[in-house]
Amino acid sequence: MRVLMPVPDRDFDVTEVAVPWRLLTDAGHQVVFATERAGTRPACDPRLLTGVLFGQLGAEEEPSRCYEELTRSAEFTATVGWSELTPGAYDGLILPGGHAPGMRQYLGSEVLQQQVGRFWALERPVGAICHGVLVPARAREASTGRSLLADRRTTCLPKYMERSAYLATAWRLGRYYRTYPAYVEDEVRAALEGPDARFERGPRVLAKRGTATDDSAAFVVQDGHYLSARWPGDAYLFGRRFCALLEA
Repeated sequence: MRVLMPVPDRDFDVTEVAVPWRLLTDAGHQVVFATERAGTRPACDPRLLTGVLFGQLGAEEEPSRCYEELTRSAEFTATVGWSELTPGAYDGLILPGGHAPGMRQYLGSEVLQQQVGRFWALERPVGAICHGVLVPARAREASTGRSLLADRRTTCLPKYMERSAYLATAWRLGRYYRTYPAYVEDEVRAALEGPDARFERGPRVLAKRGTATDDSAAFVVQDGHYLSARWPGDAYLFGRRFCALLEA
């Protein structure tokens, strides 16, 4: 099957892109990357490869290796443009996250939100992780004008995680961990009808991550054809569940 993965030109999260790509590819599916302009060779947030602060808070070793493999793949340079997308040509859609400034190109694109709305209407699998949940939260149903997530159960980057990362690094990196003035969780909750019933924060975690062989620290939420996750620590479980959703 063909899975579409839009990304910004730069600053996306290493793990949230490379791990789902690896799992989908290993399962025999094709991942098609989309950037604002066709043919752009995208790049991750470089701090996540070297360590955000004193070598810490970056991507783990295995996802970093997956990213290195991804950068050598043909699909990584043969990107399609957001405005040129034909939603019906894809069987699934994954919306990864990231928090560095370059993500605003992707998270704030009205063109991309419109394309996501068109794909959503097909009722095919849609997965969003971390900041990526902002894309369907900001996208609108053509018939009602409501957020695509208005009546869905979802998770996203929890406020306590975003605040903790910001407070730990602001003395050195300023607002690196604050993509927007509003926390991701606050904006996503505001898009929901009855957020107390629909938003799921998941178990509290600050460091322990799910891995290729252990999902005990990971958390995802599935509601119909929509799958969401909180942060890079959920990426392996998110990728496996998305594969299962795609193949159902």
